[in-house]
Amino acid sequence: MARLYIALIGLSLIWGMSFVFIKWLVDPVGVWGTVFLRCLAGALVLLPIFFRQRRKAEKKPLPLWKLFVVGIGNAALPWTLIALSETQINSNTASILNATTPIWTGLVGFLLFSVVLTSFQWVGIITGFFGILVLMNFEVSGIFSSDFVGVGTMVSATLCYAFTSQFTKKYLAGTSVVVISTFQLLIGAGVGFVGMLMTSPISMGSLLSGEVILGIIGLGCFGSGVATLLYFYIMTKGSPEFASTVTYLIPGTAMIWGFLLLGESVTPNLLLGLLIIFVGVFLSSRKSKKVISSLRVGMR
Repeated sequence: MARLYIALIGLSLIWGMSFVFIKWLVDPVGVWGTVFLRCLAGALVLLPIFFRQRRKAEKKPLPLWKLFVVGIGNAALPWTLIALSETQINSNTASILNATTPIWTGLVGFLLFSVVLTSFQWVGIITGFFGILVLMNFEVSGIFSSDFVGVGTMVSATLCYAFTSQFTKKYLAGTSVVVISTFQLLIGAGVGFVGMLMTSPISMGSLLSGEVILGIIGLGCFGSGVATLLYFYIMTKGSPEFASTVTYLIPGTAMIWGFLLLGESVTPNLLLGLLIIFVGVFLSSRKSKKVISSLRVGMR
């Protein structure tokens, strides 16, 4: 158990700092460049493991269209939205909003995948939404106006994670985690590359910055590559429920990293919103009568 707790703390530190890495990358390389670089770096970590696994395993045709859906919904689209969000909001606020993913997973499961929710889960969903309002100082109009970039795009990213969690559970239950993770990174890199070409390509000079290099290594190699393997190590050696507790740790580590490395303030609204959202996550993650709502922490 000691190894599992060490792995869990390490995972929360990596994924918590991912929001700082995004801050470091998004200005010099842009939103699309951030997506491209993190996916490419993560794919380079996982590809050797993928090819080794494919050589040893029985050759089965890959469910390509399903992997494409996961690549768009779990990497390309949400990571673009998160990078866009961090052009307007602090990394610690982004991490707290990201922690609402299990809440939306239950709601999406009910609306689109015939998941039966308990009364506790419905209370959790409502509680989580109230926590988001606290973070926003109850300025709801910002979600539906030109201020949508920030909180609105971050919530949209969590909805992408929620849909993809339910989709993966239903259609890719028998597919290797390494296969899913590798393909989503490759697809994310492809989408990021196309988006970058259509907007503004990365200049070589921007890649020479120390923060950019650290951001690529930290966000791509560690956050999207190593952390994925670490998460599934915890899930297999421990349990899915134990691994999912990282959801509660990430906002705390993200706030610490944001304070230490970016000088972001920790406001009373931030702490109160975090506490309310945690209560909502706890309630919404209770087992339903039909399906357990996935606690998707995603490849942050």
